[in-house]
Amino acid sequence: MTEDTTLVKRSRYAVAAVFCVHGSVTGSFATRVPWIQEHAGVSAGQLGLALAFPALGAALMMPLAARVSHRFGTRNALRGLLALWTLALILPSLAPGLLGLCAALFIYGGTAGMADVAMNALGVEIEHRLKKSIMSGLHGLWSVGALLGSAVGTLAAHANVSAQVHHAVVAVVLTVIGAVVCHFVLNIHPEEDEEPPARFALPPKSALLIGAVGFCAVFAEGASLDWSAVYLRDILGSSAAVAAGATTGFALTMAIARLTGDAVVDRFGAVRTVRWSGVIATLGGLLVVVSPTAVVAMAGFGLIGVGIAVVVPLAFAAAGHTGPNPSQAIAGVATITYASGLVAPSIIGGIAQASNLTMSFIVVTALAAGIGVFARVLAPRQPAVRSGQ
Repeated sequence: MTEDTTLVKRSRYAVAAVFCVHGSVTGSFATRVPWIQEHAGVSAGQLGLALAFPALGAALMMPLAARVSHRFGTRNALRGLLALWTLALILPSLAPGLLGLCAALFIYGGTAGMADVAMNALGVEIEHRLKKSIMSGLHGLWSVGALLGSAVGTLAAHANVSAQVHHAVVAVVLTVIGAVVCHFVLNIHPEEDEEPPARFALPPKSALLIGAVGFCAVFAEGASLDWSAVYLRDILGSSAAVAAGATTGFALTMAIARLTGDAVVDRFGAVRTVRWSGVIATLGGLLVVVSPTAVVAMAGFGLIGVGIAVVVPLAFAAAGHTGPNPSQAIAGVATITYASGLVAPSIIGGIAQASNLTMSFIVVTALAAGIGVFARVLAPRQPAVRSGQ
């Protein structure tokens, strides 16, 4: 094994740890939203408004990640951006009111998005050097981190620990872990004559097409996570416990599929994998729509989770192989997918208000079918390998 191969493999494990840390922040925050709402003194409607600001911050700040990586190199950029993200966890619990909460969540989302772009771009580079798929597994470890963060948050809430104390402790621990693991990632610098990327630039057309596939997957994900329990309760008359099981089952099947997805991608390729993923997700959506019982609907949501699991990781990987600047293309795809996650729950609710939830999931099923139809845009390309150690 050459020294370069050893460095790349070491970097793979380090980046995997970064994904886990990133997910842990999200899980830590999500479990304490009720505490934050009460502390800030905002209504449910005001909270909904505030929760739009992370996506807004991410969309505006993600394009800057490419410039940061160009100036400081991938290692220092990732170390700094990840630290900003982990420390930003402290801010929402300190917000005194609606305006403060919106500002805190804007910073929280902006730092999340920049770190997200940096770690995905580095993951794509490592995947290219290893010549095998790793992005699905990396995103699976993000899901594991989110589960760990939410578990700790649940325990803290049960023990009546304030979110301010909980998040301060978690932020410090995750910042230290992040700083340590970032020391072992590849340190890639631009060529001396390479122009710095623009602060804000439109992604290449190919990235927009890739983002459209990611949009379909994230729309189905957001709809299933936020509305699966409501669907079982309102459409099929299930109990609260059974309805909650649909959401848990969906999240679990998606995490398992991501952790095992790289082997499938290596065997069948990205395009065939995503094409069949779209078929599986579409079948899941059809089961949900026609389900006569809760069991059938839960199986449908599980199939949706399996079907969409690898789509976003492969979309990021494909984006990283387009154009001269992987970070810029990934930022474009990430912006589109973030937007999908933001609008999906409200669109599903609007359709349900005008018609019913069954009609809402007919739309989800149609978008899932689009994943398979347009899978060919994720065909891999061969980028130039940049120097780094």
